[in-house]
Amino acid sequence: MQLASNKTQPMIGGDFTRIDGPLKVSGTATYTSDFNLPGMLYAVPVCATIAKGRITRLDTAAAAGMPGVRAVFTRENIGKFYRVGFAVDTRIDEKRPPFDDDNIYYYGQYIGVVVADTFEQASAAVRAVKVAYASSRPDVRSEMSAEQTPSVDTQRGDADSAFAAAPDAQKLDQTYTTPIETHNPIELHATVAAFDGTNYTFYETSQSIVNQRLVMAQMLGVSQDQVRVIMKYLGSGFGGKLFPWSHSLLAGAAARNLMRPVKLVVTREMMFHNVGHRTSTQQRMRLSATTDGRFTSLQQDYVYQTARKETRKENCGETTGYLYSSPNLRATAAYARRDVAPSTSMRGPGAVPGLFAIESAVDELAIQLNMDPVRLRLINEPAIDEGLNVPFSSRHLKECLTLGAEQFGWPQRTPAVGSMRRDGLVVGWGVAAGSWAARRLATEIIVELHADATARVSTATQDIGTGTYTILAQMAANLTGIPLERIAVVIGDTRLPPGPLSGGSMVTASLVPAVTQAAQAAIQQLLVAAAQADNSPFNGQPVTELAFERGMVYRKGTSPGAGVPFERILAPAKINMVVGKGHSGASQDDADAAKVSIHSYCAHFIEVTWQPATARLRVSRVVSVIDGGQIINARTARNQIEGAVVMGVGMALFEETHYDTRTGAPINRNLADYVMTTHADAPKIDVTFLDYPDLALNPLGARGVGEIGTAGIAPAITAAVYHATGVRVRNLPVRIEDLLASQVSA
Repeated sequence: MQLASNKTQPMIGGDFTRIDGPLKVSGTATYTSDFNLPGMLYAVPVCATIAKGRITRLDTAAAAGMPGVRAVFTRENIGKFYRVGFAVDTRIDEKRPPFDDDNIYYYGQYIGVVVADTFEQASAAVRAVKVAYASSRPDVRSEMSAEQTPSVDTQRGDADSAFAAAPDAQKLDQTYTTPIETHNPIELHATVAAFDGTNYTFYETSQSIVNQRLVMAQMLGVSQDQVRVIMKYLGSGFGGKLFPWSHSLLAGAAARNLMRPVKLVVTREMMFHNVGHRTSTQQRMRLSATTDGRFTSLQQDYVYQTARKETRKENCGETTGYLYSSPNLRATAAYARRDVAPSTSMRGPGAVPGLFAIESAVDELAIQLNMDPVRLRLINEPAIDEGLNVPFSSRHLKECLTLGAEQFGWPQRTPAVGSMRRDGLVVGWGVAAGSWAARRLATEIIVELHADATARVSTATQDIGTGTYTILAQMAANLTGIPLERIAVVIGDTRLPPGPLSGGSMVTASLVPAVTQAAQAAIQQLLVAAAQADNSPFNGQPVTELAFERGMVYRKGTSPGAGVPFERILAPAKINMVVGKGHSGASQDDADAAKVSIHSYCAHFIEVTWQPATARLRVSRVVSVIDGGQIINARTARNQIEGAVVMGVGMALFEETHYDTRTGAPINRNLADYVMTTHADAPKIDVTFLDYPDLALNPLGARGVGEIGTAGIAPAITAAVYHATGVRVRNLPVRIEDLLASQVSA
């Protein structure tokens, strides 16, 4: 059955205010740490103060006797934890369970947890726990080299020979580094856990409640049917809340052992060593080209840092194989172990640091060839995905570059370093391209049409602040014609049909097919009721002769306006609701999707201003053009890109976690010393969406935009910095010390 959209008020592509907005600004929205259950206790972890060694003594007696303390749990008394299996549908970044042994692998590692009547009592007792260690000097160096034979991400032709054969003037060999960055959303990680003797309920800060449920069940050693996870609102996560962390398990075990609800909220300091970070990378780029700019070889050999007991990969070669045309190409990966906490995903994991190296190298080669950086990218536009040897489903990177250049005013750029001035400031312009994969995850959705003229859409996904509540309501409204305000979206609870995780920009693409199928099924049930109910005006009509649009049931061949509102079919028939179920399969299970290369693309044009006398650098203007498929809500999508751009400014100019080489402790583990982009640093941002539907992904052609806005921001900034100052920054972030070497004067 082909469904028409709501033609009187189109729901796809416009600017729609978030339906959860009033709840958030009024304080009505309940975040994880807002839950206060009867009889609730408070847990505070005990953290190791060394990064490498072994516990020789752990004395909890004084802490256990302090006022209000209910228990001090260690590996001796907390009970058994299990490891997560190797199931493909379960993911955790720190696979080692807490309290697994007496060994210490990173500073801040949990070695105990105090549970008390109040947070203050628990915090005081933590300070009374006495710990002795046999310690060694940790290795927290940022310098890296491969500790094993590198693995090949992608390869074609003979990149070594092509590079060696190229004249020196037409090739580049440089190394680029990115440091550890720490997630710092406003909302801290938190868990409220309850146990009734059989079943667990977790109120969580999670970007993936379905995965959270599976992990908690496996590690606690119970059936997944005995675990429920609830997450209604998230105060941002940026990937750090994508997979479970040990504090959730500790809260669950404490609730089980004490038979009381337990709340555990990590501190801001713990955010720097217990819940992941973007790992550091070191990338050697070798690039060669003909005199007219066509790449003859492209090589990316990268090393990423990993925790001592983990092997998570930072996939910097994700975009390398298909971004540009080159007959000879190779990307390799290797890791270097350090005595630091496990890393995790951060907005645009892998691709974003990878693109810093790729796009920086492209910019440098363009200057070496005396060629415009936009033109060099256009020359090397591939006709197909040369890494997979398949066509692109939809690729408009050339338009991103050409339209962005026009909107930014790129033709007025003069290429000489320091040659552009305005209001007494030196102006620098830079450009970079970017890409991000577009995929679907398995999703189930239920759509209900109710006799009171409302609708309900439900699935166990979550809204992490990106607008999922709103776009689900929009899609249901578009398919049914029911006004947005009469559609209830119910998500954030694992009792609902399983939904996708909120990461990798995959939620929107995953929801589209499932909600379409569910709405169609519900409408079909409605039409059957209209044809068969005794008191229906359509009683006896063939179902095939009936249609549904704009909330109205009508006979085909007539106008929807001449039909009957759907509630006047259901209510007289004493039918409370009709229900439709929809399912969307994962991309990897779709044979047709495997025949094409599906990605989003972008081009970022950036202006910086440089004041040599005071060494003041500022990102003043950004123009971003995004090829992100069909945009469902232009307002929330634009907000995503703006936030991603600001995060990219932080990556380029400010963010870096420093470690004490003696203790392995993060030095700048607070918001006073860890510098991030503030409102005062935020530039003027102009976002344009090309809005080309990618129908290979789903019926609307929608792709997610959470990551693509960060892809390419850092190299565009460092390109602009070079244009303004003549200083080429290859090691992020840009530092004042770097710019003091500038020869550009006022």
